[in-house]
Amino acid sequence: MANTKSAIKAARKSLRNAARNQATKTRLKSLGKAAKKATAGTDAEASRAAAIAYISALDRAVKANVIHRNAASNHKAQYAKVIFAKK
Repeated sequence: MANTKSAIKAARKSLRNAARNQATKTRLKSLGKAAKKATAGTDAEASRAAAIAYISALDRAVKANVIHRNAASNHKAQYAKVIFAKK
């Protein structure tokens, strides 16, 4: 248990940040699954829209320090390959 005022505040803040990060990661996973499902289909416009939504969410997660920028870059590169191949 925290002993000082600052440690108590840090513990509260840690719980808030963990909840925010978990929500962001869950959203990323569901958008990733939707993008993967859309790219498996034949509709190029739907797969493009799903990939753009996923890439945008990745960028926001990087900005909030939820995921590492290199990990996001790897995911973005994979979906960029799929999008340009479908053109």
